[in-house]
Amino acid sequence: MRAFRSQAPVSMSETSQRGFSLIGFLCTLIVLGTAGLLLLRAGPSVLEYWAVEKAIVASSAVASSPADVRAAFDKLASAGFIDAIEGKDLQIEGHGKEMQVSFAYQKKIALVGPASLLIDYKGSTANTTSDSSAK
Repeated sequence: MRAFRSQAPVSMSETSQRGFSLIGFLCTLIVLGTAGLLLLRAGPSVLEYWAVEKAIVASSAVASSPADVRAAFDKLASAGFIDAIEGKDLQIEGHGKEMQVSFAYQKKIALVGPASLLIDYKGSTANTTSDSSAK
């Protein structure tokens, strides 16, 4: 017969354990769930902001007066399903090729119950240059 060899019990310090604990797993789920909720609720608003930026660039490129910019923006906004801002809300400075169009608005997004998210959107067609290049 074979002799049975008994092994000495291994202590916890000699083995390394890997993986999530239950609490770590639940915390990870909460963080990912919150991020997913924010993405689902705020995502359409961000897409609308990008559409507004494109519309003011396009409307300022084809128009020569502030009234033309507003009219062109309203047409692009109705075609692009932009509801957050209208042509009358645009701030326009200058005339002709030197026109700078800017906008600012707030979007309130309901999250859960009484909790909501308020996002301030701002944009402009003005060229931004850094102060370091002017020195």
